[in-house]
Amino acid sequence: MNEDTRSLHPEQPPGAVPPGAAAPEAAPRASAWADPAPLGLAGFALTTLLLSIVNTNLLKETAGILPVLGLALFYGGLAQFAAGLMEFRRGNTFGATAFVSFAAFWLSYWWIAPRVALAGDAHNALGLFLLGWAIFTAYMTVGALRVSLPVLAVFVLLTLTFLFLAIGSFQGGAGHAMTEVGGWFGILTGLAAWYASAAGVINERHGRSVLPVGSVPGRTTPGERVRQDERPV
Repeated sequence: MNEDTRSLHPEQPPGAVPPGAAAPEAAPRASAWADPAPLGLAGFALTTLLLSIVNTNLLKETAGILPVLGLALFYGGLAQFAAGLMEFRRGNTFGATAFVSFAAFWLSYWWIAPRVALAGDAHNALGLFLLGWAIFTAYMTVGALRVSLPVLAVFVLLTLTFLFLAIGSFQGGAGHAMTEVGGWFGILTGLAAWYASAAGVINERHGRSVLPVGSVPGRTTPGERVRQDERPV
């Protein structure tokens, strides 16, 4: 008896899964994470600029530190901390270390500054505090050699800023000539960070290099990166 057995195994429409066969795994959805570097750089830039203007003694208002404290908490602190956490997610060790660390610097400054004003003299302790940050920034500068010229400029200038501020603090603190020199280097640092932030935003939106960032000799090119998304901080 030649019964047509095709009814036991009906033809499957294209793309259908045969009975008993395991369903194919769904393709993983690509997760899109915006580049957090421009945010972190912008928060660092504005907070640094305003504090540095105070350090140069150009702004002589007695309450001029209050806007700095607000920025230190919310923009240089919390916004930069969020940028650092996103850099961890993207696998950028340099960016994560830099942003989270400098966020912690601004948060600690927000906590320390008003208490020092009430507690009294602590210029040697603050000198050690600033010297420690100068050392940290100096070795991060070595990492910045593999990022971009604006970011390298930020770290070189910031190392000098911390160094001069530390010397000024050891010599007596606010009003000392070295503190004012550190303030001027801080202004340059903030401007460089703002440029790096602007380049990250504008170049990404336009899809081309509107604001050039240059290239550091020996930097890994995009074609040579393997599973490593190197970002401009």
